[in-house]
Amino acid sequence: MTALRVLFFGTPAFALPTLEALMASPDATVVGVVTQPDRPRGRGQQVSASPVKARAESAGLPVLQPTRLASEDFLEAARAFEPDLGVVAAYGRLLPESVLALPRLGLINVHASLLPRWRGASPIERAIMDGDVETGVTIMRVVKALDAGAMIAVARTPIDPDETGETLEARLSSIGASLLVSTLPALASGRSREVPQDEGLVTLAPRIVKTDGLIDWAEPAQAIHDTVRALVPWPRAHTYLDAGRLVVHETRPHASLAAAWVAAGGGGREPAGLVAQPGVVTPAPKGTLFVGAGGGTVIEIVRLQEDGRRVLDARSFLAGRPLAVGSAFTAQAPA
Repeated sequence: MTALRVLFFGTPAFALPTLEALMASPDATVVGVVTQPDRPRGRGQQVSASPVKARAESAGLPVLQPTRLASEDFLEAARAFEPDLGVVAAYGRLLPESVLALPRLGLINVHASLLPRWRGASPIERAIMDGDVETGVTIMRVVKALDAGAMIAVARTPIDPDETGETLEARLSSIGASLLVSTLPALASGRSREVPQDEGLVTLAPRIVKTDGLIDWAEPAQAIHDTVRALVPWPRAHTYLDAGRLVVHETRPHASLAAAWVAAGGGGREPAGLVAQPGVVTPAPKGTLFVGAGGGTVIEIVRLQEDGRRVLDARSFLAGRPLAVGSAFTAQAPA
């Protein structure tokens, strides 16, 4: 089989394993890379290249960074690569029909969910936040509608109860890369089987924004824990105490104060007759921090951070800032 001429579309680190796999595959020749324009990144907001652009340039691959995908200048440059296939991995923009028509075999996408569940920009975080116990990668046909194309291949993987968005993304990026290159021979020969998505099972995964990290203490402890781990490394879960903002880095959910007390190795008995109240600090073994959540459940805060300070474990935090039982965390800063 002659190697397919592949035009690759991708931007963040999630896309790198797929680009690497394509460059290493005997079934593909990456003829060009399309990535988003350089933007301010990181804490210093300095303009820099995307991870995909940096890797493409180091490999000597031609790079296109269109501001308008429908512009004739971009379309002419893309046509000049004479691509057989377009591969998309977290490019970050919807592709117009003029782009979909460029490769003779169309475009396929590496999507980090089990479609049709979690169509959209943030499928990894949304899966964890919703308490899913399984996710995966779907290789799908790119069409004009968002993540609605026929499915070509699927790989499934469990989500660990304490897995973060960061670690799951890394795993799915590797799974997706392997799955993608395994589809190339069938695509090239016309033997690939494409299965339409069930529109009745669609759920949406809108892009994560900072406000998604605001903890709602009326939610059960498990839901709060799922939010905390989903939003690593960005935007992180957060809450307010007095006039200050606290970032919550790691938690453990407990079904009750009694369960929390036993799990923390407190010894003896927990305070009798106490009902945990949402957002309110409860009695806890020395060096641990328990906060009430919805339905009488309890969240143990393991690591946290005051704005502008370093991340501390609960013991170190409480040594510098003791919290009295009855102190309340809130969903917004006091006026």
